[in-house]
Amino acid sequence: MKTFKFTAIIEGDKDGYYAYCPELKGCQTQGDTVEEALANLREAAELYLETLSPDELESLAAAPKTILSTSLELSHA
Repeated sequence: MKTFKFTAIIEGDKDGYYAYCPELKGCQTQGDTVEEALANLREAAELYLETLSPDELESLAAAPKTILSTSLELSHA
């Protein structure tokens, strides 16, 4: 069994939390709490990995990961 490490991004608003893994295109979920969103994301990511072929899994493991976070300041009239 191979272990993978992915980025988990969780965003919250008045309706709950939205969670996704940027490395896994389309792998996203939600939850009422951070903990629920993270648990749901873990399950979604595991299911996502099950759909990949061995070659796709190898490519995913070998792909460089660059995740950047910065601020964006805008002025609007």
